[in-house]
Amino acid sequence: MDSEIRPELQALRERIARTLDDARDAARSKRHARGYRTARENVADLADEGSFQEYGQLAVAAQRSRRAYADLQTSTAADGIITGTCTINAALVGPQRARAGIIVNDYAVLAGTQGFFHHRKLDRICELAQEQSLPLVMYTEGGGGRPGDTDVSTQIAGLNIKSFRSWAALSGKVPRIAVNNGYCFAGNAALFGCADFCIATRSSWIGMAGPAMIEGGGMGKHEPTAIGPIEVQEKNGVVDIVADDEAHATRIARQLLSYFQGSVATWESAPQESLRDAIPEDRRWGYPVRRIIETLADTGSFLELQRIYGRGIITGFLRLEGKPIALIANDCQQLGGAVDAVSAEKAARFLQICDAFSLPVLSLTDTPGFMVGPDSEAQGAVRRMSSLFLVGSRLRVPVVAIFLRKAYGLGAMAMTGGSFVAPVYAAAWPTGEFGGMGLEGAVRLGYKKELEAEEDPVAREQLFQQLVARMYEVGKASEAASYLELDAVIDPADTRATILRALAAARTV
Repeated sequence: MDSEIRPELQALRERIARTLDDARDAARSKRHARGYRTARENVADLADEGSFQEYGQLAVAAQRSRRAYADLQTSTAADGIITGTCTINAALVGPQRARAGIIVNDYAVLAGTQGFFHHRKLDRICELAQEQSLPLVMYTEGGGGRPGDTDVSTQIAGLNIKSFRSWAALSGKVPRIAVNNGYCFAGNAALFGCADFCIATRSSWIGMAGPAMIEGGGMGKHEPTAIGPIEVQEKNGVVDIVADDEAHATRIARQLLSYFQGSVATWESAPQESLRDAIPEDRRWGYPVRRIIETLADTGSFLELQRIYGRGIITGFLRLEGKPIALIANDCQQLGGAVDAVSAEKAARFLQICDAFSLPVLSLTDTPGFMVGPDSEAQGAVRRMSSLFLVGSRLRVPVVAIFLRKAYGLGAMAMTGGSFVAPVYAAAWPTGEFGGMGLEGAVRLGYKKELEAEEDPVAREQLFQQLVARMYEVGKASEAASYLELDAVIDPADTRATILRALAAARTV
């Protein structure tokens, strides 16, 4: 019975209670009034029930010399950052593969600023993640460095902390997912930007400096809502996925993490026969490639990243018979499927991350090649497009290439690890067409004299179309396969089975 509890245990219970939401009702009500959740509500939603083990719960801000200790225990609970270990998705992937770490910045504590013990806690969980190979999910809301920790008298600038280096050093070692809601400035934004994947709510403002720092630097006075609004950060690729609110962002974080946790036992898929008619009969027409992706994937398993950034290439994750797979795909409804500088760089970074964590890659290729012209070169095309070849040459994971339609030039090679022989299997649908460059361009270049010799515009157009048709016959999928430039031509309805067989035969990292 509680009446028999020793006084020191009772004191501990009371001390812990002061860190919880019930003891901080004013702070909780303020969060709820804005439509936001408390830090502990996010922890409870993210971690599997009963699995969270907290580190450093009794920490307070290093301000004992200027504030009452009893007040600090509640108003600066956990020094503004909740850290711990848990399982996430254990019911889906099993408890061992579900091991994870959680970092949740608490905006209700001194605007989520980073103090002395705050950094110590962050360092501790990053070290544990490194030692125990724990993926990390971090909620980043907060205002950056905290100048008011007056108890710390052994430093001047405090730039000798390890937190940013420790978090960044986990790149390529454990998956790191950042989630943001609300204001995220300065040091918090640096942590957000260092993550492998960045999720933010529509109520997010993310910037490398907040209003006070901007004004202090003589750059004018700005409202916090003018700095890095979500509309800006989604378009420029800072944010991978935009969520409606914290609950939605947490669901996305769980799903995103699951691809790195392994296969699932239960899955469903759509009938595959519709793929036979997915490509228009007129080769000049576009089509919604996401419909093909969603048909191929296990039902509900496709998760896209950076949808409105680098639109020429779709990146994301899906499952086939429960197995997680990374996806890149050309979108022929954007720039005709051409690979531009931005989409190339986007895809290269994505592939680099997936390779580090041993996820096999599916490439759905339909591209006329790299985007060309003066405007493209002004975007740094030479460097940025070449990044796909650099990353492709280093891929250790198996790549399966499916050529849906066009596969021309360097752009098509870049989509398949740098060469059509790089994938463990390269197959085309019957609609596939191949060449060193797009058919129309090849005809204009290769038959320039013949076309110029035809003075009648109507006759010239007829000749042009005849030459294009002839080159199409030469470069269609079955002909390319007969010269062993690809491994097979397949029935589109067999695509899922083809990919799975290829991956089953491949050596994984």
